[in-house]
Amino acid sequence: MASKSFDMIVIGAGPGGYVAAIRGAQNGLNVAIVEREHMGGICLNWGCIPTKALLRSSEVFHLMHRAKEFGLKADGIDYDLDAVVKRSRGVAKQLNGGVGHLLKKNKVTAVMGAATLTGKGKVSVKTDKGTEELTAKNIILATGARARELPGLEADGDLVWTYKHALLPPRMPKKLLVIGSGAIGIEFASFYNTLGADTTVVEVMDRVLPVEDAEISAFAKKAFEKQGMKIMQKAMVKQLDRAKGKVTAHIEVGGKVEKHDFDTVISAVGIVGNVEGLGLEELGVKVDRTHVVTDEFCRTGVDGLYAIGDIAGAPWLAHKASHEGVMVADLVAGKHAHPVKPESIAGCTYCHPQVASVGLTEAKAKEAGFDVKVGRFPFIGNGKAIALGEPEGMVKTIFDKKTGELLGAHMIGAEVTELIQGYVVGRQLETTEEDLMNTVFPHPTLSEMMHESVLDAYGKVIHI
Repeated sequence: MASKSFDMIVIGAGPGGYVAAIRGAQNGLNVAIVEREHMGGICLNWGCIPTKALLRSSEVFHLMHRAKEFGLKADGIDYDLDAVVKRSRGVAKQLNGGVGHLLKKNKVTAVMGAATLTGKGKVSVKTDKGTEELTAKNIILATGARARELPGLEADGDLVWTYKHALLPPRMPKKLLVIGSGAIGIEFASFYNTLGADTTVVEVMDRVLPVEDAEISAFAKKAFEKQGMKIMQKAMVKQLDRAKGKVTAHIEVGGKVEKHDFDTVISAVGIVGNVEGLGLEELGVKVDRTHVVTDEFCRTGVDGLYAIGDIAGAPWLAHKASHEGVMVADLVAGKHAHPVKPESIAGCTYCHPQVASVGLTEAKAKEAGFDVKVGRFPFIGNGKAIALGEPEGMVKTIFDKKTGELLGAHMIGAEVTELIQGYVVGRQLETTEEDLMNTVFPHPTLSEMMHESVLDAYGKVIHI
C-alpha cells in the first residue's frame, strides 16, 4: 500500500460504510475502507437484496397460480428451490462486484481484514498477509449488526435457522415456525408460506409488525391468515426440544404452555451491534446494549471517531446508514451537514401484501399530545389496483389538526414500498394538507390513493 496514513478510515463496507467512503473521496479526502467479509455488507450479501430476489420469485409463483383470473393459462406450476436460491445469490454477487468497482473508481483504498482501534486515530488490520497499521484523523465505525440469539433457541443450521440459513436453505420446510414478526421474520414467513410451507409465526408483542400502526398490523394479520399462516400474538417460545428431523416448541400463550412440532424454525428476534474486538472500551467509547452512543451528527464523544448505521442504533435500516455516511463524510470535509431525522425515515416490509410507513403512528401522535385528523383510502376504490388484480390494501394519513402538518403515513398493499417516498418527500419539504390536496396525481395510478387519503382526513374524499 502506498500510504498508511489517510484523511479518513471507514471500518465496515456495508451500505453505511461504502457510501461514506465514496462521499469522502468525492470530497477530496484520501480514504481507506476496511472490510472483514463482503463488500456491500449484510444488506447486499445476506439481507435486503437477496431477500427481495427470493420474495420476487414467490410473488411470481403466487401470480402464476392466479393465471386464470387474468384470462391466462398456466399448467403444472412448480418451483425449483435451488434455482430460486441460485438467482438470489447471483443478484447479490452482481451488486457485491459493483461496490468493489465503485470504490476503485473513486480511488478508495480497500483493505480486507478485521480492524481494531489501537489508539486515537490508529487502526490495526489483521489481513491474510499479516497485520497492517493505518492512521487517520477521522475514523468511521460502520460495523453493522448481527442476528440476536436467544439462549436455548440458538441456530444450528439444520433444524433452527437464522436469516443466513433461510437464504441458503438446506431443504424446503414443510412445517415452519418463525419466531419474531418484525420485517425479517415476516418476509421469510411470507416467502416460505407462499411456496407451500405450513407456517406459524410467534410474536411476543400484542400484534404482528409491532412497530407499524395498529390498524395496519390488524390488516396484515388478516391477510396473512387468509394465506394460511397461523399467527400467535402475545406468545413466547420458552424452549425448543430438538430430535432427528423434528423440533418441539414450547410456546407460552395466555399463561399456558402449548407444545407444537415443526421440522424447521427460523429465529428473527432482533439484532445486536458488532461492537466486540474493536477496542472501544480502551478508547472510552460509550456502548449501551451493544450499540455505540452518538449525538445527532454520529459523533461518539471520542475526538475524530464517528459511528453510523446499525451499530449506532435504531432505526436499523440500510438507507439510514447510507445517509449518515454521507453526512459524516461531509462533516469531516468541513461541509455543512444536516443530521438524519429518524422520524423522517421510511420503513418498508416486502411481505405479501407489502407494508410501508413514515413518521408517527396514530397512537404515537396522540401520545405526543397532537390533536389529529386521520384519513384512509382503500385499494378497492382505486382503478389501477383493481386492474392489477390487487384490490386489498389501504393508505392511512395522520395530520396535526392545528397546523396541517403531515405527522405520519402508513400503507399496506401492492407496491406501497415504492409509493411511500411521496410522503417522505412531503415531510422533508414540510408540506401541509393543502399542498397535498392541490397536487395533481396522475391517473390511473396507485398513487391517487395517497391523494384521496389526504382528502379523506379533511372530509373531502371523492371515490368512497
